[in-house]
Amino acid sequence: MNNIGKNVALLVVIGLLMAALYNMFQSPGGAPMQSMMPFSDFMARVEEGKVTDVLIKGNLISGHIEGGNGEFATYTPEGASVVDKLLSKNVKIRVQPDDSGTPTFWNVLLSWFPMILLVSVYIFFMRQMQGGSGKAMGFGRSRARLLTEKTGKVTFEDVAGIEEAKQELQEVVEFLRDPQKFQRLGGKIPKGMLLVGPPGTGKTLIARAVAGEANVPFFTISGSDFVEMFVGVGASRVRDMFEQGKKQAPCIIFIDEIDAVGRHRGAGLGGGNDEREQTLNQLLVEMDGFEANEGVILIAATNRPDVLDPALLRPGRFDRQVVVPNPDIAGREKILRVHMRKVPLGDDVDARTIARGTPGFSGADLANLVNEAALMAARNNKNAVGMAEFESAKDKVMMGAERRSMVMTDKERSLTAYHEAGHALVGLNVPQSDPLHKVTIIPRGRALGVTMSLPERDKYSQTKTELESRLAIMFGGRIAEEIIFGKENVTTGASSDIQQATAIARRMIMEFGMSDKLGRVRYSSNEQEVFLGHSVAQTTNISESTAQIIDSEIRRLIEEGEAKARSILTTHIDNLHMLAKALLEYETLSGDEVAALLRGEPLDRKEGHEPPPVAPAAVSGTGKRGSVPPSTLPPLAPEPLATRSMAD
Repeated sequence: MNNIGKNVALLVVIGLLMAALYNMFQSPGGAPMQSMMPFSDFMARVEEGKVTDVLIKGNLISGHIEGGNGEFATYTPEGASVVDKLLSKNVKIRVQPDDSGTPTFWNVLLSWFPMILLVSVYIFFMRQMQGGSGKAMGFGRSRARLLTEKTGKVTFEDVAGIEEAKQELQEVVEFLRDPQKFQRLGGKIPKGMLLVGPPGTGKTLIARAVAGEANVPFFTISGSDFVEMFVGVGASRVRDMFEQGKKQAPCIIFIDEIDAVGRHRGAGLGGGNDEREQTLNQLLVEMDGFEANEGVILIAATNRPDVLDPALLRPGRFDRQVVVPNPDIAGREKILRVHMRKVPLGDDVDARTIARGTPGFSGADLANLVNEAALMAARNNKNAVGMAEFESAKDKVMMGAERRSMVMTDKERSLTAYHEAGHALVGLNVPQSDPLHKVTIIPRGRALGVTMSLPERDKYSQTKTELESRLAIMFGGRIAEEIIFGKENVTTGASSDIQQATAIARRMIMEFGMSDKLGRVRYSSNEQEVFLGHSVAQTTNISESTAQIIDSEIRRLIEEGEAKARSILTTHIDNLHMLAKALLEYETLSGDEVAALLRGEPLDRKEGHEPPPVAPAAVSGTGKRGSVPPSTLPPLAPEPLATRSMAD
């Protein structure tokens, strides 16, 4: 409707301008200026008898002339006896009253048009200056939007798996609804709450739930909306945001990704006068300065609390830091049930089983899992989403999409089969390893084959034996290639395994204190500029001799893992051939099928058919797809192991 009004106003202005231009080229009586005849010529035509008729209107005389000259018009001077001359020449005379002295509506409008145009332009610019941030001269205004979720409203019933965080925020909502309940005991409402957690855990979702539950105004803004190229704009927007909040108090202001504006001061370039730091300083003053912002509650979300300024995190600004972690098995089940409400489910679907098979999944991962399963069911023209679709979707999320159309030679398939069989066989014979989930030589994602080992439950720490077992499993594929095809025929498929193994060994030595030579000392340095990044300004405080010991210890762990894998594969060489042959025949084997083969039991399915669904006891999952990059390997909670037969 606003655009329609602007278009109508523009058309009116254009019409008035055209009318004004037309009026400029018109004579006062309406006759064209170009056809005005000199009075002397008019009298000469009258004497010659060529004037046939005239119309007298005040001082204006118009009429017709014989001889094809057409119409004419002229002005008569005061006191001229024109009528007698016309009567003597038998000219037909018509007379009309002179209305030039009476202003018409259009004459008044056109005479006032310049003033009206000037006033309109003034009002337009004043409204632009007082309007939102997207208008002219309004870049200092806050971009916070008042959230009114009339459609698609989110409540606490839509948030699951993060009960502690929900309880903290629900208390804020109750305080806004009934402040006397808390104030009678001297309690004060928190000024700020910081939601901290990995990506995809539901920080923004729970903030939307607060907006849906609280019957107070809810402003939302992103941290990147404060900073612009103009100096002082961010600080101005912060002031304006809190001014809007004071007018609507009590209210809630939600800042998403606050690390964009709340990073450490004094880090990086620009000293203390850059635009980002001015914005942060203004935010600190507004949250807890001389002027109290009573009734304005600030909720912020970030997945990088380590880079935030300490002054921003102190009590009085952010009184509470609410951790929003990845959900446990009970939380995953609740999250799955929330996302399954909109999906028609088959009778065999069990949310508990899927939750057991997805340790490490975030809320966003589970939502994607349900969506992928629904897409697979729709692709197969099914009326409901069954357990088979959820299993296929889980494999797709964890290991990547299948690429059955990829053409591989027999030698490449054989190399891949022995590589993956080596991973699986070592995993089954090392101590404290996760159960084998699935082995496949079907290309998935960017890999030619995948061996997936998944934990049976949520784990929050790792032992040294578990990490050493993971190192041996990672080298099982490379050692299997050496044993069967010789060192001269090993492939590049182990590059991802080597990368993961090196990262684990380095952290065991430098962070976890698992070396007797180096002791319980952390050698990995986190002293780096948070603004410039990890690779530009990272500093290390390790002597050359210590660095040599670190390298030798890392190499020792790697070589011990290789030796353990070689010993297992040499001892069980017959099982290695049997697993590789089964992979070449069936392409995909579940953990139960591998165990049955090693027990000497035949597989009860035809060649090329998919394996049966994995039993619930062996079903596990992961929050990542495929290999674990060294930069994201958690220090305590282990990632499920996914070894591949080729690098990225």
